[in-house]
Amino acid sequence: MKTVIIIGDGMSDWPVEALGGRTPLMVARKPHIDRIARLGRCGLFVTIPEGQPKGSEVANMVVLGYDPVAVYQGRAVLEAANMGVDLAPEEVALRCNLIAIQDGRIKNHSAGHISSEEAAELIEALDRELGGGRAERAVRFHPGVSYRHLLVLQGGWADPAVACAPPHDHVGESTEPLLPRATAPNAEPTAARLVELYRRSLEILADHPVNRARRAAGKDEAAAIWTWSPGRRPTMETFQQRFGVRGAVISAVDLLMGLGLYAGMTPIKVPGATGLWDTNYEGKAQACLDALQEYDLVYLHVEATDEAGHARDLDLKIKCIEQLDGRLVGPVLEGIERLGIQATVAVLPDHPTPVSTGGHATDPVPVAIMSPGLSPDDVQGYDEQQAAQGALGLLEGDRFIRLALGADR
Repeated sequence: MKTVIIIGDGMSDWPVEALGGRTPLMVARKPHIDRIARLGRCGLFVTIPEGQPKGSEVANMVVLGYDPVAVYQGRAVLEAANMGVDLAPEEVALRCNLIAIQDGRIKNHSAGHISSEEAAELIEALDRELGGGRAERAVRFHPGVSYRHLLVLQGGWADPAVACAPPHDHVGESTEPLLPRATAPNAEPTAARLVELYRRSLEILADHPVNRARRAAGKDEAAAIWTWSPGRRPTMETFQQRFGVRGAVISAVDLLMGLGLYAGMTPIKVPGATGLWDTNYEGKAQACLDALQEYDLVYLHVEATDEAGHARDLDLKIKCIEQLDGRLVGPVLEGIERLGIQATVAVLPDHPTPVSTGGHATDPVPVAIMSPGLSPDDVQGYDEQQAAQGALGLLEGDRFIRLALGADR
């Protein structure tokens, strides 16, 4: 039996007044996802345990059945793995966004979804001026994709006990109260260095040619770096060790690919996969079908719905749900049938990203699991309200992954 887990990142939501109290999932046309719900079993899933950060790193760890209390070390270390940055045990890694600032407030978390090529120029300039492994409190910048980059604190001087604010959760808020602060005395030098890097980045990026060109074109500028989610490299059992399963992960997001690597899964990169609403849905669907020829589990992640939620764009989020359904879920289901593959197919978000706030939320997410060995319940469609009536009830811990893999049938 093969297993496909389809993640519509941030897909679930809260009731929206403009939709008459319905959610985007309730109004979107999604016949293929509804079919999974109708022919399978549904429920709700607590993907952000109480007291844990409400981010995709924790949520996807929980979806894969890991205990974040035991293994969570922030998202930056996961992204580092996919970027090929081999962290020494004493080093601390942080996510390093390029952000847009307006009137002293975070305008957006993505510098207007800056291109990877533009961003690389800016990150390289910052590394020349501030990084390169030089100085007593040495750091190094590593360019990633679009606005998502990596900062590594080198030499063993840093402590990850620093409170940092994820920028996507604080759009529109003043930057100064959100700057890094130590949560333990040993981390005071780390927090001070991070604040220093932020202030220096404001100076260096202000008149960089990339920003001058973006300004002339009427685009948001990359005004500063924003560091968050500090941690050291984690130790995790692989899926092969836990379940005897060989897995693959398909995503455009370093975080997900890095998590897959630590879980012993093979990362599969798809040309044209962007992490946005213009991603290559069809390419991801075909990559999933190809991977099922070799792997037992395919973890198929799409970021578009999350980014639409962060943008607080209701119409775009509905469109992204419909594109996920028609351009990815439909072809995957059709291909599984055409190829005669015996497969369990599950669909869920990792967490909600309500359009009303533009940030992540911790509400349990709707889940649907369709499997030849699992009799259906009475749910007829997929959304937050219908899933709550499903036979799976409220899932927690590793219950979902064990169901998806057939370990708890």
